[in-house]
Amino acid sequence: SCGINAEYGDKRWATRFLFDWVMSAITVVLGSQWGDEGKGKIVDLLAEKVNIVARCQGGNNAGHTVVVGDTHYDFHLLPSGIVYDNIECVIGNGVVVHIPSLFEEMDKNTAKGLTGIENRLLISDRAHIVTDAHQTVDGANEKASGSLGTTKKGIGPTYSSKMKRNNLRMVDLLGL
Repeated sequence: SCGINAEYGDKRWATRFLFDWVMSAITVVLGSQWGDEGKGKIVDLLAEKVNIVARCQGGNNAGHTVVVGDTHYDFHLLPSGIVYDNIECVIGNGVVVHIPSLFEEMDKNTAKGLTGIENRLLISDRAHIVTDAHQTVDGANEKASGSLGTTKKGIGPTYSSKMKRNNLRMVDLLGL
């Protein structure tokens, strides 16, 4: 029994070491509400200490503002870590992307002085695309339901298309 206890102790030590290493290497900010819990603020506060900021879900139906000096940067799709020159930012495969809104957001923030976005932004080739059709369906559903309270930006219908596996993804634009 002494050998078994020593072996178990070694496994516990290795497990604890691995857990401590992972916790020091990865920080996750996860919201459990409808999006108004201040995730953007927390990510902004933590971002200066990390190498990568990744957005893993959602769309451009909400957003947050990051203030740097006197400049207010508005983000709806871009991860807020993009304000730091040394951070790679990722739009993950769980994010639904309205491409015109993404380019508009990039242009607006570039005009405010944010530089190098195109060099530090990675977009998953598996991210799904919000189309005008999704926005039209969202608006029609809103009207027919008597007000669900959506922003009519097509987020819900895009996720429906994603689940049905009949939607366009970034990879489809690349011709791969």
